[in-house]
Amino acid sequence: MRTDVTHFSCSVADGIAEVALTRPERKNPLTFESYAEIRDWFRDLHYDDTVKAVIFAPSGGNFSSGGDVHDIIGPLTKMNMKELLAFTRMTGDLVKAMVNCGKPIIAVVDGVCAGAGAIISMASDLRIATPEAKTAFLFNRVGLAGCDMGACAILPRIIGQGRAAELLYLGRSMSAEEGIAWGYFNRVVPADELLANARDLARRIADGPNFANMMTKTMLAQEWSMSIEQAIEAEAQAQAICMQGQDFHRAYHAFLAKERPVFEGN
Repeated sequence: MRTDVTHFSCSVADGIAEVALTRPERKNPLTFESYAEIRDWFRDLHYDDTVKAVIFAPSGGNFSSGGDVHDIIGPLTKMNMKELLAFTRMTGDLVKAMVNCGKPIIAVVDGVCAGAGAIISMASDLRIATPEAKTAFLFNRVGLAGCDMGACAILPRIIGQGRAAELLYLGRSMSAEEGIAWGYFNRVVPADELLANARDLARRIADGPNFANMMTKTMLAQEWSMSIEQAIEAEAQAQAICMQGQDFHRAYHAFLAKERPVFEGN
C-alpha cells in the first residue's frame, strides 16, 4: 500500500494502516488536493490485501475542521455550475471510495470534527471518541443544504431520522455524550487512551477472517437498497462464498482441536 503521500500522513504495520490529516495548526482542514489524494488512496486500498483495517486518526487534538475556508470555500464562491458539480462529485467520490474499499475503517475522533471531517467519521465503519469530541454537520451554517456527501442517506441510518434532521437543519455540534447515547460512537474513552483503544480494536479486526470481513462490509453497503427478500438471497450467496474459503475450515478444525483459529484471509 502506498505510504508516500503528500497531503496526509500514512503508515502501515502488521496489516493496519493509520492515516491522519496533518495541518494541526488549522485543525486539519481539507483542501482540493487532500480530498483527491485521500479518495485515490482509498480507491487503491480496494486492491491491496496487505491492509486488513484502517485507523483514521486525529492530529494535534482535533480530527478535522472540514473544507478549508481559504483554500476551498473562497474559490467555490467564484466557480460556475459545471466546476461546482465537479467538486461536489469529487467529494462524494471520497465517501464512495471509503464505503467500497473492502476494509473496516475506524474513525478516531478528538476535538473538532466538522463538515467534511464529520462526513469522514460518518463514512467509517466504527467510531471511537474522546469526551471532548464535537461533531458538527455544519453545512446549514454556511448557507448550504445538509445533503452533502451522502449525509441524508447515511446519518439517519446511524442515529435515526429525527436526530439526523436536527443536526442537519441546525448545523449544531453533537457532543460525545449525545454521540454515544445515539449510537454514533461505539465508545468514548479518555484522550490518553484513544489511540491505544483504536489500535486494539483494529488488531482484533485484522486478526479476523479478512475475506469474510470484506464481504460483511460489502453487504452492509449494498443491502441499503435491497428489499428483505433480496437481502436474504444476497446474504445466502455471500455466506456460501465464504464457506468455500479456508478460514471457515481453519475455524472448524481449530474448534475440534480446542484451539484458537488463526485466520489467513482466504
